[in-house]
Amino acid sequence: MAASEPTPGPALLSESMPEVQTPVEAKSAAGWQQPGGLPSLPEAYRTIPVYPGASVWRKLLAFAGPGYLVAVGYMDPGNWATDLGGGSRFGYTLLSVILLSNLMAMFLQALAAKLGIASGRDLAQACRDHYSRRAALMLWAVCEIAIVACDLAEVLGSAVALKLLFGLPLLAGVLITALDVLLVLALQGRGFRWVEALVVTLIATIAGCFAYELFFAQPLWLRAARGLLPSGEIFRDREMLYLAIGILGATVMPHNLYLHSSIVQTRAFERQPEHKREAIKFAVIDSTAALGFALFINAAILVLGAAAFHHRGMTRVADISQAYLLLTPLLGASLASVLFAVALLASGQNSTLTGTLAGQIVMEGFLNLRLPPWLRRLITRSLAIAPAALVIGLLGEGQVTNLLILSQVILSFQLPFAVVPLVLFTSDRRKMGEFANRRWVTVLAWAVTAAIIALNAELLWLIAREAI
Repeated sequence: MAASEPTPGPALLSESMPEVQTPVEAKSAAGWQQPGGLPSLPEAYRTIPVYPGASVWRKLLAFAGPGYLVAVGYMDPGNWATDLGGGSRFGYTLLSVILLSNLMAMFLQALAAKLGIASGRDLAQACRDHYSRRAALMLWAVCEIAIVACDLAEVLGSAVALKLLFGLPLLAGVLITALDVLLVLALQGRGFRWVEALVVTLIATIAGCFAYELFFAQPLWLRAARGLLPSGEIFRDREMLYLAIGILGATVMPHNLYLHSSIVQTRAFERQPEHKREAIKFAVIDSTAALGFALFINAAILVLGAAAFHHRGMTRVADISQAYLLLTPLLGASLASVLFAVALLASGQNSTLTGTLAGQIVMEGFLNLRLPPWLRRLITRSLAIAPAALVIGLLGEGQVTNLLILSQVILSFQLPFAVVPLVLFTSDRRKMGEFANRRWVTVLAWAVTAAIIALNAELLWLIAREAI
């Protein structure tokens, strides 16, 4: 049975209102310092029923959805720039990075789902509870930078697609993307399932477009299969490492960990331990399957770059607009360029929808701000559109691709600030009780975290050495 939902007023709701704390258990495991309080996204919290006596297939369908909202962040326009540049410059070599990054993403998203279901808190709320106010504010600021960097890529990608399809100036396209705020509000007003349905539809559109592109590109599949094996050359070549870390940042997106830990709580599962365990299982299946689609699309972009450009000696095609102009004449397919731009637009709009939700979750979780939905989304969307408009105004349209790749590298540098708390909390038996990570999971989680930090440190060293 879904809990009653408070209606946020125009003013901030105080933390000291015990009568509105019913959506989350008043007190979780002994490891938490404060009661859970209101959940993030209160208008969607526990609104989708899960019937305990239903069949396995019905339960799978009930839990299907959040993983696809998370997955769209792994195929956003920032990925296009890094994957396209990697494919055209280095052929299939960086496919191994895409594969490993997606495996990392699947693992970390499973931990995020477990945190949200088992504790009743999203990652931002857990950080606010565990750390000092100063540390929590620092983590919030870092996460906002990651969201702005990601939204910058999404807004720019949508604007580029609008320019390619309709000839609109980039600045006009950036401003048009602000309308997605109204779309999210309208869909959530009809129910969270409508948001999920739109996202899945756009993912299917992107997948269909790339299936068409690959059919005409005729990749060398044997070489592509070899590219799935890691190569030591990635660590010796600064440019290759730069793109590899950009792919890592574009794939294992930090704010999506906050998003997933919150939206899994839109399902009204029973709160007994056995039902929570079942909810975690189905949520992990959902996110793993969805990230499998993201793996296909990321790999398809890089394979397209390798097959269409690298094989023809065009090793410097990283610009999305340039790829759009070249695809139809190179592949001999009349719809190749148009479908490329359609997929880019679907990708950008999909990612801005979920980026807006992530911004709301982070703001509410870290700061406990309770604003009207339209105001919350206006703030998070403005934080993305303002930098994009400023960058285009000051640097011009020619810097878009460099900015897309830079935004993904920035995302990678933010990763440890989300991954370390996530691993720390899910490994803590005082906070998670019987749902705490097993020893081998904890070891693997810290190994993934160490790999992310080491890759970032290596890139910083290469950049510093070159600057000197």
